[in-house]
Amino acid sequence: MTELNPFEEPEGPEDGAEDGTDGTQGREPAETAHEVPEQGGGDREGDAGHHGDDRDGAARHHRDDRNGDAGHSGDDREGDAGHYGDGRHHGDDRDGAPRHHRGERDGDAGPVGGTGHHVGDGDGGAGNGGAGDGGAGDGASSRPDREPRIPMPRASVEDTGRPLPPPAAPEPLRLEHGVLKSLLGAWALAACSAEETAAVEEHLGSCGACADEARRLREAVGLLQRPESLDLDPALRTRVLEGCLDRRPPRIPVPEWARAYDAETARLDALLQDFGDAEWHAPVRLRWFSGEEATSRRTTVAGVIAHLLAVDGLVALALGLDDPLNGAAAEARTPGGRTEAYWRASHFPPTRTVRGPWREQSHAIVRTASFTGSTAGGMGISYGDFELPLRDALLDRAFECWVHAEDIAEAVDYPYDPPAPRHLRGMIDLAARMLPKVLAARRQAGLAAPGPGRHLVAAGEPGRSLRLEIEGLGGGEWFIPLDSPAALGSADHEVAHIALDGVEFCRLAAGHVPPTEAAAGQMGDKEAIRDVLYAAAALSRM
Repeated sequence: MTELNPFEEPEGPEDGAEDGTDGTQGREPAETAHEVPEQGGGDREGDAGHHGDDRDGAARHHRDDRNGDAGHSGDDREGDAGHYGDGRHHGDDRDGAPRHHRGERDGDAGPVGGTGHHVGDGDGGAGNGGAGDGGAGDGASSRPDREPRIPMPRASVEDTGRPLPPPAAPEPLRLEHGVLKSLLGAWALAACSAEETAAVEEHLGSCGACADEARRLREAVGLLQRPESLDLDPALRTRVLEGCLDRRPPRIPVPEWARAYDAETARLDALLQDFGDAEWHAPVRLRWFSGEEATSRRTTVAGVIAHLLAVDGLVALALGLDDPLNGAAAEARTPGGRTEAYWRASHFPPTRTVRGPWREQSHAIVRTASFTGSTAGGMGISYGDFELPLRDALLDRAFECWVHAEDIAEAVDYPYDPPAPRHLRGMIDLAARMLPKVLAARRQAGLAAPGPGRHLVAAGEPGRSLRLEIEGLGGGEWFIPLDSPAALGSADHEVAHIALDGVEFCRLAAGHVPPTEAAAGQMGDKEAIRDVLYAAAALSRM
């Protein structure tokens, strides 16, 4: 057969059916045979036909040894003679050359007559379909029984639903006696690994000499590191001041009845010293007892300090100091009314800036009470619906400062100790002295029954009494008159007995403990016991 001249332009097909087209005329010949674009691995310059070794006029094919892609040479834009079919085939390269489906590594692709493409198998054997009949070659497909070149992913044991195999148990360490003895120091300091610790402890059960040495090392470690809190002792300030005052008494001493307020405000100020913004805005629930049930109000740590600032202002006003409310609530005279007025007058919720005014006011109250002397303790302080002398008002403010300091410490998850025993006893004594009036007020309001054995007596005369026994810190005994607030409590007229812990009684008076759960021991008149417990809870307020 006649070989094609690579430098001679081939004649275009005369009939569209012979070149696999639908009757359209052939493309214009390229201006020069040297402008044939590169195909696949690159055409040789001037090669107008297909790549490969066929020179019998059949379609030449390009073999790619690496991936088996078969590509035809030809240029759709230039109308090169090596182009088959009707133009661009599916899978065309960027340069317009049709791409055959990918075969095996050594496979030869059959020629393309029309739109169909067949791929030869791995052993060669191109299809012999003619280029002019538009049909596809009869090359064989890939072998279906051949394994894929890329293995499928293996299934995980978790996907099968079967139980996982148990982990292998670690083998115990087998160490010599000398090595185990050298590890005793690290074992005493808890610096050994789990395997070494198990080996040492197993050895200590069988070696008396090493067991004695290990015990001595553990005792030495306990002397080096004591389990003590890093926080300062809350009573350190009081001891230091007492030691200083014993050496040089102050020219103007703080009255005894003002020392509890001075100590409790100083303890609360020390708690607030290291608070950040998160602690100042921590939620706090103020709790008290109203009527027959518990009541609460939600606020923040800063809101609690604002509450103390507003109520302490009642004492500051009586001593001639400035009112922290600045006239915002001149008509509010009760502790709850002043607190609500202060919160409403603030354009924004209270923040850490409230600590400064509260601290300055508490210092001014103690300083002014010290300048007035011990004779000022009888000055009346109005709480709106009742009145207390200055000495009792400062005890009341010390009690509320401690109670709300515990609320704050609970909100930030920080421990807080009760007051000193002598200060706690003064607070309990104040609550016990206020119980007869509160009990009478509850009876007038219909919240407490008169009792079957009630007997009114003259003021100052002994009458029916309840013995209040306080145990623990600030402990003692008080006899509470039941029938008249002006009567005198007497052991000879005792009809009931209650035993309570000192801190528990103060929490009852603060409204933090229900009356039905407060008494540790009860004996005698049940109605009298109930009335006194509910009267103690009624001492609380916001």
